[in-house]
Amino acid sequence: MRTTTKIEELDIYVWEGKADIVDRVARCMASFDVEVIRADDIAISPERTALRPSLAIISVSVIDSGALIVRDWQAAHGIPVVWVGAAPREHDPATYPSEYSHILPLDFTCAELRGMVTKLVLQMRAHSAKTHESDAMIANSECMQALLHEVDTFADCDTSVLVHGETGVGKERIAQLLHEKHTRYGQGPFIAVNCGAIPDGLFESLFFGHSKGSFTGAVVAHKGYFEQADGGTLFLDEIGDLPLYQQVKLLRVLEDSAVTRIGSANPVKLDFRLVAATNKNLPQLVKEGTFRADLYYRLAVIELKIPSLEERGAVDKIAIFKAFIAQVVGTERLAALPDLPYWLADAVADTYFPGNVRELRNLAERIGVTVRQIGAWDAARLQRLLALARTSQPVPVESAAEVLVDRSKWDMAERNRVLAALDANSWRRQDTALYLGISRKVLWEKMRKYQIFDEEPETRESE
Repeated sequence: MRTTTKIEELDIYVWEGKADIVDRVARCMASFDVEVIRADDIAISPERTALRPSLAIISVSVIDSGALIVRDWQAAHGIPVVWVGAAPREHDPATYPSEYSHILPLDFTCAELRGMVTKLVLQMRAHSAKTHESDAMIANSECMQALLHEVDTFADCDTSVLVHGETGVGKERIAQLLHEKHTRYGQGPFIAVNCGAIPDGLFESLFFGHSKGSFTGAVVAHKGYFEQADGGTLFLDEIGDLPLYQQVKLLRVLEDSAVTRIGSANPVKLDFRLVAATNKNLPQLVKEGTFRADLYYRLAVIELKIPSLEERGAVDKIAIFKAFIAQVVGTERLAALPDLPYWLADAVADTYFPGNVRELRNLAERIGVTVRQIGAWDAARLQRLLALARTSQPVPVESAAEVLVDRSKWDMAERNRVLAALDANSWRRQDTALYLGISRKVLWEKMRKYQIFDEEPETRESE
């Protein structure tokens, strides 16, 4: 059966070594719009692979001869690799180490080769789509721009990363960015695990996996999270919720870069990058004895702090809200409506979201569904939803004082941000409002709220 996947402008680099496979690859791929390049004696251009989809087909004999160091080659070129060798069709870890993620036998058929190439092209397209989506991540505020700069700086490192941030700020999204932007691990899987949701007694089976027959009900072998993440990224969310006895086992895997399944005596070598996230103060937990210091130091080689939605300010709030509204309402329906009402944008900008982006998304979905069904910005309905959102934020009695202190800090930071914007725009209110992404009315209300006064007459500003 012919594949329906259209492959265009694909480069296939073939390192055949002692195997005669270049001509076979060219014949098998003759019906596709690809260029097959004999790569044994040439240098692959990173500029070309950045512009055109590319993959490599490499004979195992090239590695056996010592002419190629696998990890160095992958790190330099960052393109998928199909390994070809005279070995059984099963993935035998004794013959193919963990770096061999895609394998073809030496006697591969054209159907097998085309199927493998099609699979990799689909993966590359999906990865490209995710990367473009991530590149469009809203970051108009200076603090978010600084964070994304840090992500770009450390994305291609192999070391562990610890991500800090309040609930709902998007810690997994940052972990995905780190994964997608990594030259080598970005080609592999992204395995996300919530450490706070691991059932008691199942940690070993879920993380380490088990062999067939290792216990009652183990009718087939199972790869744990560590093995599933091999060649990619393991993201451990809520790492601060991991019990001490599980922390010890995690640390051992990180130090040995190997895992042994339950019921097996053969360790499996691993190669993955660990990204952990928490909304807790891990150094404080270390002092209290509920988190291992050695594990903390192992995780926190690189630390990233995600700002809260309030720290990001109104400019990001409104932009994120608009993006969520567009997703719910739909681009075509939204284009047929008037622009987002200024009063709605102002209300979102002035609303405090303790649940951060997650809570803002929930509000946007509720409003978006209403707008989509009614086909209009119904002020009365939407204002009721806004009022409900503002009054349905539970605050525990014991933490009320802390919330007030945090809100006071936020108000002071917002006052300083408005003052800085006014200074940058020579205290021209219209220009300042545009600079902040809010209406002039909201700017005036903020100035009154934070007691910001100036000597500029209204008549001069209107000129």
